[in-house]
Amino acid sequence: MAVVAWAADPARSRGRHYAEPAPSGRSEYQRDRDRIVHSGAFRRLEYKTQVFLNHEGDWFRTRLTHSLEVAQIARSLARSLTLDEDLVEAICLAHDLGHTPFGHAGQDALNACMKDLGGFEHNLQSLRVVDELEDKYADFRGLNLTFETREGILKHCSRARAAELGALGERFLNGTQPGMEAQLANLADEIAYNNHDIDDGIRAGLISLDELEALPLVAEPLREVRRLHPQASDRQRRHEVIRRLITILVDDLRATTEARLATAAPDSPEAVRAQSRPMVAFSDAMRTQATELKRFLYTRVYRHHRVYRMTRKAQRVIRELFEALVDDPLLLPPEFQAVAAAGREAEGEAGVARAVADYIAGMTDRYALHVHGSLFNLRQVD
Repeated sequence: MAVVAWAADPARSRGRHYAEPAPSGRSEYQRDRDRIVHSGAFRRLEYKTQVFLNHEGDWFRTRLTHSLEVAQIARSLARSLTLDEDLVEAICLAHDLGHTPFGHAGQDALNACMKDLGGFEHNLQSLRVVDELEDKYADFRGLNLTFETREGILKHCSRARAAELGALGERFLNGTQPGMEAQLANLADEIAYNNHDIDDGIRAGLISLDELEALPLVAEPLREVRRLHPQASDRQRRHEVIRRLITILVDDLRATTEARLATAAPDSPEAVRAQSRPMVAFSDAMRTQATELKRFLYTRVYRHHRVYRMTRKAQRVIRELFEALVDDPLLLPPEFQAVAAAGREAEGEAGVARAVADYIAGMTDRYALHVHGSLFNLRQVD
């Protein structure tokens, strides 16, 4: 049972789409987490880009290592805030299941391809993966996760799409909030990617700690590390700064959240959902500093010419795959040919395009490159 009134209680879950007997020896949210970890989509995250392509170096983050880092940060915070740790972990491990190969470059390219055919957004695709595309169980499609886990996976959504999602989409229409665990998973994601993008950006030689000193959020931790560890190696200095940054963000998030809870005093998870603003949040001052860091990373890392060149190449691969497969669905593997045929019968060309988008989004970086080569390189034997 939940210890505090605002935490999710697995015994009071809003349930699953398909009714199942209660799990033995574990909670409903533990079952969700276990299904996610054992899914094919989760395993494929190992070979999907975070910022740097997987084959550029074994030390860079992938979608899998990113998801694990998010889950670690979120679970620690959940424990200190007395939230349901298993639900938080399940949401964090599933939040990127719908991501395309090649990171945001792949998503942007696939969304452009699908612009007039329903669009593509990795957040909605993650929900589609757990609701429909995972094919393991004889009694239902997808993973049949609880409402609360699915709520956390769906971080944002257009009003038009929300109207199609029933209870899951209501908060995007009426301006209310998701549960505390979903809110926490969302900001743990931000803490993780900002800090590991600093780490990977320095490793790649795109930025330096000295340049980061101009940012208020980084300046004090960097000065402290220099004072306490003047003989530290560059690697040690980088790690010491980043661990302090994570601590600063986590402590601010915890303190701000506790203050908001004390003011609002929600007496149930539904009271949390009814709030006009999130309960889990950074302070205004910290939000300002975190936004400055995001702008720096956007300019100096994500738009660095080395990253941008790879981004453009990756987008071309996605675009050419999409165009070739939509033009001739017989190029798809047999199981996707059947899905495309059913899509054409139900929705016309939009149905075919969605089947192709599902196929491409499920690819790893290296498989996308392999399929692209098999379609366009006469010397490659598939």
